[in-house]
Amino acid sequence: MLAKITSCALVGLEGVLVDVEVDVHPGLVGKIDIVGLPDAAIHESRQRVRSAIHNSHLAFPQKRITINLAPADLHKEGPAYDLPIAVGILAGANQIPANYHDSLFIGELSLDGGVRHVNGIISMASVARDEGITALYVPAVDAPEAALVPGLTVYPVESLGQLAMHLNNLLPIVPLEGDAADSLPAEAEYGADFAEVRGQEHVKRALEVAAAGGHCVLMAGPPGSGKTLLARSMPSILPQMTIDEALEVTKVYSICGMLPPDQPLVRARPFRSPHHTISQAGLVGGGHWPRPGEISMAHRGVLFLDELPEFGMRTLEVLRQPLEDKVVTISRATGSLMFPANFMLMAAMNPCPCGYYSDARHECTCSRGMVEGYQKRISGPLMDRIDIHVEVPPVDYEKLSGQTTAEPSSAVRARVEAARTRQRARLKGTPLHCNADMGPAEVRQFCALDAAGRSLIKAAMTQMGLSARAYHRVLKLARTIADLAGEEGIQAPHLAEALQYRRRQGE
Repeated sequence: MLAKITSCALVGLEGVLVDVEVDVHPGLVGKIDIVGLPDAAIHESRQRVRSAIHNSHLAFPQKRITINLAPADLHKEGPAYDLPIAVGILAGANQIPANYHDSLFIGELSLDGGVRHVNGIISMASVARDEGITALYVPAVDAPEAALVPGLTVYPVESLGQLAMHLNNLLPIVPLEGDAADSLPAEAEYGADFAEVRGQEHVKRALEVAAAGGHCVLMAGPPGSGKTLLARSMPSILPQMTIDEALEVTKVYSICGMLPPDQPLVRARPFRSPHHTISQAGLVGGGHWPRPGEISMAHRGVLFLDELPEFGMRTLEVLRQPLEDKVVTISRATGSLMFPANFMLMAAMNPCPCGYYSDARHECTCSRGMVEGYQKRISGPLMDRIDIHVEVPPVDYEKLSGQTTAEPSSAVRARVEAARTRQRARLKGTPLHCNADMGPAEVRQFCALDAAGRSLIKAAMTQMGLSARAYHRVLKLARTIADLAGEEGIQAPHLAEALQYRRRQGE
């Protein structure tokens, strides 16, 4: 008998429906053939499925079984097909009903019949809803994640035996209901707070501007001046993610298998801090069957690169295109995949190899050539894409030992939230979320200057050697500063502050 069960494959971050066709017919007893470009994990499912059926007190058919995964030209990988294959075998052997055209089955089987976790459940649930499927059978541990997608009836499956009882209408499984809006807390927890940072008020101001508009930041200063602590405090002043942003990030983390079991929805903005020995593939994504890299893991959050010049030059250069396009495209002979990469780059560096160039309290042991060579490890095109360049000097003893409490992150975040609210209202009806996302058309529309501003930017273009890209980035930065001030138009003081954050030509 032929049974057809619907399952799902993952292509990049998106799901693709797969028909699991199981034909149980007379022939060599116990022979199981699987076709349709399966990988090794799917071939091994023959042993898992056989043992799971036996240990679930069900009868494994003593016939020949042929399994086809369609479409046949799509590569399938992973153990998520165990459950649909088992259901297809049982249906083909007339042990359960065979009509499941409106249902999707996903899950890895253990030898005792238990159903285990599978990566990418939210992507599979999304494509199931879009294709008109109404019932979703997933591992019980993944059911809260699947329930984030509205319009589906999600059945949490503990074991194959439990599922067989449900499909035979003997012991129904209670469906799980969920709402993504209920999964976002009013307040997220953060590892560091601006109140812990002594001094560095001008740097905190720069980071507040960066958080308000989603701008990239480079901090330069000697060792121990607080660059890393400032960077790790950055998530505490970022605005809370919207539901749409949270679902985007959750999809990436689900594909990578990095969702905590008790947290089906990513609630706080990501903060990724890879080591400087990371490879290009680790940073942007890759592999024979491409998977997201660190820049996609930092989507809608912060990518912090500490000791920036220590990263490989070729590794850093791969950031240039994602910083402009907000996506990264990975091409292989079998095709191209696109991953989201709308992240906020934060970087920190010492001014020289020893770290004390221009530090009045320590003598620098580096020659002029060493200093220039160290700084030239970061290319001009990459530096041009960083909106805010800020110096982080050493902190005085008086500030370190003082008892005055610094402004907490909650107060800064309130101002950032207010600025983002203005930006969302301005950009309503577009796919843009913040000022850093604006292109040239939006800059012309929303970043108009008065006569004083035009005169100031004209002088700056000549004196600072600004490129066309830098010109647009200065205007977007000035727009953010005006939003923080609650002003409708960009005024000369807003533009002047934006210009002071730009790197001068020749630095």
